[in-house]
Amino acid sequence: MTRPLALTIGEPAGIGPDITLTAWCERRRSGLPPFYVVADPGFVAARAERLGLRVPIAAVEPQEAADAFATALPVVSLGIDTSAAPARPDGSSAATAIGSIRRAVADVVAGHAAAVVTNPIAKAVLYQAGFTQPGHTEYLADLAAETTGHRPHPVMMLWASELAVVPVTIHMPLRQVFAELTTPLIVETGRIVARDLTRRFGIARPRLALAGLNPHAGEDGTLGEEDQTIVAPAVETLRRDGLLVQGPLPADTLFHAAARAGYDAALCMYHDQALIPIKTVAFEHAVNVTLGLPFVRTSPDHGTAFDIAGTGRAHATSLIAAMRLAARLAKASAPAPILSA
Repeated sequence: MTRPLALTIGEPAGIGPDITLTAWCERRRSGLPPFYVVADPGFVAARAERLGLRVPIAAVEPQEAADAFATALPVVSLGIDTSAAPARPDGSSAATAIGSIRRAVADVVAGHAAAVVTNPIAKAVLYQAGFTQPGHTEYLADLAAETTGHRPHPVMMLWASELAVVPVTIHMPLRQVFAELTTPLIVETGRIVARDLTRRFGIARPRLALAGLNPHAGEDGTLGEEDQTIVAPAVETLRRDGLLVQGPLPADTLFHAAARAGYDAALCMYHDQALIPIKTVAFEHAVNVTLGLPFVRTSPDHGTAFDIAGTGRAHATSLIAAMRLAARLAKASAPAPILSA
């Protein structure tokens, strides 16, 4: 039996419903594997009507999704009435977004789905409803802990065929990076990246490049000592593990085409150091992949785009890339090991 992908609806007032419907319409041309979306079937049907899309909706259980996929968009009901209008989150938004994530993960853990693909969420909306995690990545780690009894260290990787980047520190003010960035954190992140590049992506000996934190990787300490005292020791530890690691390297020369040919993934010390280059070279098709989890999770590399929700102007390119990558990784993956801290 073909296991479908479990797709979350994301923030219902955003473009998640729009690109989900568009992706189903493009399923044959894009060669998409079967998927279902966890949502309110009536809400999805109403959004299709608003967009002028002739998309039959099939309310199914996960085990029925693959058979229904050819002729209808399979929707696994959340049991929540979703009422948010495009660009207008309401009281149903947070419950829908969070419930969809929980159900998708549960379905994958139960073996009913091959991987989780998440549509964009609106963090501010979730925070107002009492959500305490910084975002998807951390919440998925909590859900994994509920299942296994062990909370993994989740690692966010932005992947495209041209470039793969990993921010070691993620959603925090830049001034906080200097307090949070440590040698053990870089080492643990590098180990997880190397393991998943092998286990999920099939790269036998991954090549990692570590960006320096400061301009010119600190210029021998004259532009900051952190690259000598924090980043360089992490490089040496990873090399002693037998990994192929370069660094710390000046970030300003790390991302041109010739440099990218020399590594499989670049570990960057803070959020924008990683996301600016990949969104420059692969804005339309980059994919967010969470490494370190006991299941495959991908996501489009963009936000909720409230300004174009419900207008028909949203493109499904990144979501389609996320689903295709999720299917590839799920097929290739060995069982996930428990990674110690």
